[in-house]
Amino acid sequence: MTFTGFTSKAFEFYEGLLADNSKSYWTAHKATYEQHVRGPMTDLCAELEGEFGAAKLFRPYRDVRFSKDKTPYKTHQGGHTGEGFYVQIDADGLLVAGGMYAPTPEQLRRYRAAVDSDASGKALQAIVDDLRSSGMEIAGDQLKTRPRGTPEDHPRLDLLRHRSLYAHEGWPADPWMRTSEVVSRVRGSWRRLRPLVDWGNEHIGPADSTR
Repeated sequence: MTFTGFTSKAFEFYEGLLADNSKSYWTAHKATYEQHVRGPMTDLCAELEGEFGAAKLFRPYRDVRFSKDKTPYKTHQGGHTGEGFYVQIDADGLLVAGGMYAPTPEQLRRYRAAVDSDASGKALQAIVDDLRSSGMEIAGDQLKTRPRGTPEDHPRLDLLRHRSLYAHEGWPADPWMRTSEVVSRVRGSWRRLRPLVDWGNEHIGPADSTR
């Protein structure tokens, strides 16, 4: 189906879930979630699939087996493509992102080798600088010190500290989100993020890559 927007009920659903993250709330409002959150998010991703590839939606249930937080449900709905593009809706509004989120040890090794290399490392630094100057925030888990064997005066030390690296931006739940303008906003952001995503696909590769 064609994406027509997120209604106010989508944001109200997550406001309620933040206040009462329980099975009883979920059961009572599951139809709202399906109609106003998951359904429109599926349609949004389908609208973008031709340019960015198919997206998968995350399950709404939290894995609480090893967590001190035992609340059963995620307070957002996210979707991601195989290339590394991400979109999310929650009580606050909409967020888009792109990059490297949870690399395997081998992917992290390839990432650091590419950052250390002068040509590919400078290319990534330019991409990150461009995204930051355009208003996007650069984020990701970082070492407090530096990778073993890295000189403290390395010109890209900040990038080498990253164990995940992505850029993101978002918007509050304003009235335009009830319209198809969401599609053009997400598409525009993902296009700006493509250089970062493409750099990662070229230099880091998939988890099962043996290069």
